[in-house]
Amino acid sequence: MQRRDFLALGGLGAGSLVLPAFLGRAIAAEQLLETMDVALKRRLADAALQAATSAGASYCDVRVGRYLRQSLITREALVLNVANEESVGVGVRVIADHAWGFAATSRLDPGSVAAAARQAAAIAKANARIQTQPVQLADAPGVGEVSWKTPIAINGMEVPIRDKLDLLLSVNAAAMEAGASFAASRMFLVNEQKFFACTDGSYIDQDVHRIWAPFTVTAIDKASGRFRTRDGLSAPMGLGYEYLDADPSQRFELPGGVVAYGRSYDMRADAVAAAKQAQAKLKAPSVKPGKYDLVIDPSNLFLTIHENVGHPLELDRVLGYEANYAGTSFATLDKRGSFRWGSERVNLYADRTEPGSLGAVGYDDEGVRCKRWDLVKDGVLVDYQSVRDQAHILGKTASDGCCYADSWSSVQFQRMPNVSLAPGKSPLDVAEMIAGVENGLYIHGRGSYSIDQQRYNAQFGAQLMFAIRDGQVQELVEDGAYQIRTPEFWNACSAICDERDFRLGGSFFDGKGQPSQVSAVSHGAATTRFDGQNVINTARSLG
Repeated sequence: MQRRDFLALGGLGAGSLVLPAFLGRAIAAEQLLETMDVALKRRLADAALQAATSAGASYCDVRVGRYLRQSLITREALVLNVANEESVGVGVRVIADHAWGFAATSRLDPGSVAAAARQAAAIAKANARIQTQPVQLADAPGVGEVSWKTPIAINGMEVPIRDKLDLLLSVNAAAMEAGASFAASRMFLVNEQKFFACTDGSYIDQDVHRIWAPFTVTAIDKASGRFRTRDGLSAPMGLGYEYLDADPSQRFELPGGVVAYGRSYDMRADAVAAAKQAQAKLKAPSVKPGKYDLVIDPSNLFLTIHENVGHPLELDRVLGYEANYAGTSFATLDKRGSFRWGSERVNLYADRTEPGSLGAVGYDDEGVRCKRWDLVKDGVLVDYQSVRDQAHILGKTASDGCCYADSWSSVQFQRMPNVSLAPGKSPLDVAEMIAGVENGLYIHGRGSYSIDQQRYNAQFGAQLMFAIRDGQVQELVEDGAYQIRTPEFWNACSAICDERDFRLGGSFFDGKGQPSQVSAVSHGAATTRFDGQNVINTARSLG
């Protein structure tokens, strides 16, 4: 099918897409703009609350959710897939006889919702027979009727599919014209319309938006058959379509000819740079293994923060409640308040209020107002991430607001908030940081990685690595990955650029739990230096 014919049929593709499981149905693009009547959501919630308390529940919360996703996938001049998906329903969670119970329904009438509430109460009472400890729920005073919406300028769902495909295809064309052998670009948009109500007296209506536009450019040496790729250096964001407006004020020129982007992204310009850098990587020498001082850009460091700070400080991992999906944590409770996580300049914090971040919401899926708090202060571990039934374990009287479910049909549980490294307090830019490095590597972009089941030992690759010699950025090098032990790595932090360089990275599809759920979370940082790190040559490691 030709692209023109594809678009003439309405731009709707119902083909399969390799994405996390989503209990939904294909819909027309215009249906992505619809919203549920708030009065209907209130009636459904009230029906559940009344039925649950009548069935013996001491607590009940209700989530009426409409979850929308649009994905577009292209390669060179071809449109491979366009999918619009919707999932709508109601999830009811209760405490009865001091135990949890949960049930859900896709039927949006008061009778069906009430039936789900009664089922949840029955499940809770059954669970109570085998439960060893009663649920202890931290206070979360009701907030009445409130609403919150991601502050966006342009709803990406309103932008015609033709315009979005034109952008992606132009990105591919620009890369090909710049010398790429292949170019594939994608776009993902999410809108979560969530209504929360509970017996504490909250009725919270939220409208959450996220966007991501990744690409991969490949260059091939036809003589040898070798190839190299470079992915886009952008971040997924909690913004609207305005993120793709290529605002020049959000473009940052960095040493080595690398361009970084803040809260506006020039996707075409990045694709052109990627094509040239992929070709350069074909000619780049292989890194010499050894010890290097690393200067790590936020586009790479975000993933290290995610894996070696965010996940190990999830309280359910620390307690061993979460183990099967990617392990537990070395950061046991006895370390709180005394364990030296990093050098004195390392300050890591959680924040679900950061504008433009993936994890930004007004209230979590337990109705707790979101906030910012310290995890590591002046290098010392001081806190974890908790939800309402975990707070007492830490001696807290309130939840940290870390509860989330990826669907109305999924029970909410503890998920990572945005976790970030605070920028340095003294003026320092990237060029000044590099000027003090004699033998190092300047690292950009998320690459392959591996990590152990305790979040202690890890290895991270990159999209771009530049040699640094005598304070100057030199040639590209290939096949490098840095190996770390979490506390040793963060204790080797010797410098952090100031807030002018602070940028967000993030994970759009972060998996956890069984059955698996997906969440989105951002991690901010400024460029950071780590001294004396072990770098291996992955090509030699593979033989």
